[in-house]
Amino acid sequence: MRLTRKSSQPAGQGGLGISRRQFLQRSGVATGGLAAAGFMGHGMMQAASAKEKTAYSDAPVETKRTICSHCSVGCGVYAEVQEGVWTKQEPAFDHPINRGAHCAKGASLREHGHSTQRLKYPMKLVDGKWQRLEWDQAIEEIGDKVLELREQHGPDSVYWLGSAKFSNEQAYLMRKLASLWGTNNTDHQARICHSTTVAGVANTWGYGAMTNSLNDMHFSKSILFIGSNPSEAHPVAMQHILHAKERNQAQIIVVDPRFTRTAAKANKYVRLRPGSDVAYIWGLLWHIFENGWEDQQFIDQRVFGMEEVRREVAQFTPDVVERITGVSEADMYDVAKRISENRPGCIVWCMGGTQHTTGNNNTRAYCILELALGNVGVSGGGANIFRGHDNVQGATDLGLGSDSLPGYYGLSEGAWQHWAKVWNVDYEWIKNRYDQTEYNGALPMNSNGITVSRWIDGVLEEDEHIAQRSSLKAMFYWGHAVNSQTRGPEMKKAMSQLELMVVVDPYPTVAAVMHDRTDGVYLLPAATQFETTGSVTATNRSLQWRDQVIEPMFDSKPDHEIMYLMAQKLGFGDEFTRNFAIEDGRPVIEDVLREINAGMWTVGYTGQSPERLKEHQKNWHTFNFDTLKAEGGPSDGDFYGLPWPCWGKPGMKHPGSPNLYDISKSVAEGGMPFRARFGIEHEGQPLLADGSYSKDSELNDGYPEFTSDMLKQLGWWDDLTAEEKAAAEGKNWKTDLSGGIQRVAIAHGCAPYGNAKARCRVWTFPDEVPKHREPLYTSRRDLADEYPTWDDKASLFRLPTLYRSIQEKDFSKEFPIILTSGRLVEYEGGGEETRSMSWLAELQQEMFVEINPAQANDLGIKNDDMVWVHGPEGGKVKVKAMVTPRVARDVAFMPFHFGGVYQGESLADKYPEGARPYVLGEAANTATTYGYDPVTLMQETKCTLCRIEKASA
Repeated sequence: MRLTRKSSQPAGQGGLGISRRQFLQRSGVATGGLAAAGFMGHGMMQAASAKEKTAYSDAPVETKRTICSHCSVGCGVYAEVQEGVWTKQEPAFDHPINRGAHCAKGASLREHGHSTQRLKYPMKLVDGKWQRLEWDQAIEEIGDKVLELREQHGPDSVYWLGSAKFSNEQAYLMRKLASLWGTNNTDHQARICHSTTVAGVANTWGYGAMTNSLNDMHFSKSILFIGSNPSEAHPVAMQHILHAKERNQAQIIVVDPRFTRTAAKANKYVRLRPGSDVAYIWGLLWHIFENGWEDQQFIDQRVFGMEEVRREVAQFTPDVVERITGVSEADMYDVAKRISENRPGCIVWCMGGTQHTTGNNNTRAYCILELALGNVGVSGGGANIFRGHDNVQGATDLGLGSDSLPGYYGLSEGAWQHWAKVWNVDYEWIKNRYDQTEYNGALPMNSNGITVSRWIDGVLEEDEHIAQRSSLKAMFYWGHAVNSQTRGPEMKKAMSQLELMVVVDPYPTVAAVMHDRTDGVYLLPAATQFETTGSVTATNRSLQWRDQVIEPMFDSKPDHEIMYLMAQKLGFGDEFTRNFAIEDGRPVIEDVLREINAGMWTVGYTGQSPERLKEHQKNWHTFNFDTLKAEGGPSDGDFYGLPWPCWGKPGMKHPGSPNLYDISKSVAEGGMPFRARFGIEHEGQPLLADGSYSKDSELNDGYPEFTSDMLKQLGWWDDLTAEEKAAAEGKNWKTDLSGGIQRVAIAHGCAPYGNAKARCRVWTFPDEVPKHREPLYTSRRDLADEYPTWDDKASLFRLPTLYRSIQEKDFSKEFPIILTSGRLVEYEGGGEETRSMSWLAELQQEMFVEINPAQANDLGIKNDDMVWVHGPEGGKVKVKAMVTPRVARDVAFMPFHFGGVYQGESLADKYPEGARPYVLGEAANTATTYGYDPVTLMQETKCTLCRIEKASA
């Protein structure tokens, strides 16, 4: 549904010069969903007609291959360039993921290369006015200030907030930059979208990523969506889902508080009370266990701790589940029966499942459901976790977080020594870059940094309550939308308290205008991913190479060039680039990827050399649309994008791993068992697999991870070359830089990381077995006493974190409506770049709140009325009412893509001239509230409370 517009032009800007009809004519796509081109043969497509002819050039056409920079589906794009100008784009018909399909956002990509709304040159705020700078002056001034702050307050006073919009190589360099600066205060968007997925899933079976692929869903017999709306968030993924439904008769089940566009395509829709996911999953398992539908052989051989789950599930009888979730016994039984009778089946979740104080409990519960049904490690099964931004998977893998170095190595001394060796930088030198004072019994170098979700508190909290030398004094917002974070009013206060703000982005972003500062703010124009080259990791773990389409626009620079300039200014340029050639003033991207290959043994980023990725890029047409396997051609036998783990060195030619934990394939063919990550026993019970092993394995039972000593015990040591022996001595499969341990293990049919059971119990988490706990801001006071949250924590990720002290206060009388949030198909993330694209701006021009008709009648609100949405912490937003039965009577929904209006006041005049988005609107997160998962500090955006009232004229 589209809100009625009052003007033919997008809000906040005049003279756009293109109508909705012209947009449809010129783009040839269906608005709001999949491009019709994705489902038509070439013969069905016709050129769009237009009254006015576009100027024609007979200059030679150069065709570039690139990847969409919006969501993580990873759609291929052909970009045509004439005389350095991006003149045309086509969805790649031969690409193995999108096969000629585009969504509205993908169809607008070319506007990146033509946008007049970009940030055009470095700027700083002087007496409340934006002033243009040259690059050398900007780097000099910013560098001088952060060096001053380092001297006064230590390296942890500066926060390096990175981006899921980086390429893999840039994300890796950002983590390296922060590390050599001497802080773990670095992070990116995964913290606030899928950090609870990474933690929950990795702690269940070894790796925290999507197990299968979009293409593999063609083989699913059932697909359960919970907290996921791909029709709007991942539109091109829908072609794979509908493929399964129409050709494989898959049962599509959508569980969501809203009746979404995905629900409209489902066989079964279930409306769920926000924040009750664990109770819902336990309700399904109650019926599965009651009817003997579980896969007991799979559980016996490959799962640890299911008996404890059974005991927890036994408490969630149908009447209890209905009381908590609002779902009837009949609906619970129906869904349980559908997914049990239609195997293999997969589960899909997104931020609707992760953005909760109980996010890690939710994601583990989803995994346990799949384990109980034996749906893991099989084609058509698995946990198909749809990631958000185009490289949020890759940026997470590359260590752009406050709790790990690249490859999930952690922050232990051994992890630092490993990466120091890869970087060819002295470990002691790096160590001395960090604050040498212990806080809470640990050195900052070895302790988790502050998360992006909590940087506000890192600024506002008193120094004595923060586990570092001082509060944050400077923030780098490097490709980040601050309006995608909760607690807007406190964020504005924190911005005013900082000594320095640096925004690095192709667009100014809300960070440039939300504050009330008159100085101390710098804007640095970054190039888009179409103005540089490098690799990006799709949601299914496949790496894809992007060509550079055009030269950087205006006075922008690629992110890695800006990082290099900063490293030079801050005094560690040589250490930063020791293994790289420098060309045109920036590190050579291929060299950066080779350094990644040299060190990322844990997750298998070692086999995807630049040469192999470029070969895949040039031969999209050779990869099978169902299996992603190349059929002939130079990459014959490879899986597209060499999905990690791609074991060993590139010369080993491992094909990549399409479906994690699939033991029907040998490890050399892309198969593997569950990872032995948690030891070999717990409380006297074995954790290794029992009688289950990969095809061709010479060890026909469970086994631990491989080390040099294990190779010797097995008599396989002499399979190593002399050079490999020297490098592997005293090492394991993760730290042997020769790759010899991995090579020999795989030669004997074994997974380098061992062969264990997945676990349903995580004894290092607050809840060993997932439990239902009420949200901090719950409208169900009767349930808060029975299913309370945790006690307040004195220090999590360096900061005190509140739980019970918030939940024990009753806000439900004054704020009776549950508030949730989500995505629109037209915009992405914080929306700054998509709201700055004229075609997309035409499609969705106003921020709104969805209100149920009964609720609207009770409140005296009509469709299109302006209303105030008040949050219990004092934030409020003025938006248009969309009265719709999509939401339940006690639930309201707002999209989170808007910004540029704050509590009823436009911030339009605060943008630099010519860089204001076409569409402005209130940020939903101005009204959202405190609440963080205790394992990752994921923010809670999917279930808070609000009050809605009609705005006066």
